Formats: sequence, C-alpha cells, structure tokens
Amino acid sequence: MNHDLNQPLNIDDQICFALYAANKRFNRFYSEVLAEFELTYPQYIVLSTLWDTPDGELTMHELGDTVTLDSGTLTPLLKRLEKHGWIKRSKDPDDERHVLVKLTTKANQSKLSIVHKVKNSLNRLDLPQQDYENRVNEINDITRRLDDIIPQI
Repeated sequence: MNHDLNQPLNIDDQICFALYAANKRFNRFYSEVLAEFELTYPQYIVLSTLWDTPDGELTMHELGDTVTLDSGTLTPLLKRLEKHGWIKRSKDPDDERHVLVKLTTKANQSKLSIVHKVKNSLNRLDLPQQDYENRVNEINDITRRLDDIIPQI
C-alpha cells in the first residue's frame, strides 16, 4: 500500500493507532483477568514464556530477548515475581555472570488455573479459532516487517 504523501493521515485509518488502542484495551482486559492471581500483564507474559520452556528456566538475557524487555525494566518485574513466590532467580553455576530465572512450584501449580481463566476470558471475544490464529499471524507479520525496516529509517 502506498500512501498519497500530500494527504494527511486520519488517525482512525492508521494501523499504529489501531494496534495502540487494542494494546491499551488488552492491558486493561488482562489486568482484570489476572487480578485474582495478583499478576500484571507483563508478569503473566514472563510466566507464559517460562511455561513454554521445557524446564521452566531461562537466563535473564534469554528471557529479556523473548519478551522484548531490557534489564532495567525486567529486573524490577522479576523482583516482584520472586517476592510473591512465582519465580526464583539464581546465579548460573556454569557462568556466574548470568542470572537464571526459574519457575517455582507455585507457578507450576497455578499454570492451569491461570491459563484456563485467560482462555475462558478470551472466548468472550467470540472469535473462531482460525480467525484468532489469522490475526495473530497478521500482527506477527507486521512486527517482522517493522523489524526489517527499523534499521533503515
């Protein structure tokens, strides 16, 4: 799609605004869904990332890369998760420069309840599974395209 450079962009027609508005609503949605677990949306993303790993453990660097958070943002988030018993941080015995982040028993035991609550709540969007997957793929495609052009801007 090529935009007429002489025409101003209407905010309602911009993909960035549509994603921004949806993101704000998803943040509010997740804060309500996760309230009973006393989790924030970013904390849920960290837990989900760790649940997706075979042993529930990643280095802080790997985790930051996956959830696209720098250490200045990730460290306080992890401290709060650890304080509330969701994760355990420790030095990597093979390389003490690395911090390992591992799920606790509490996190593993709570996984099914949290995932069930999130999925139940997402069902209220009334999106057929294929439509949901298509939208995720479309947004991921936009993200990849942005990654490709950001260094060129």
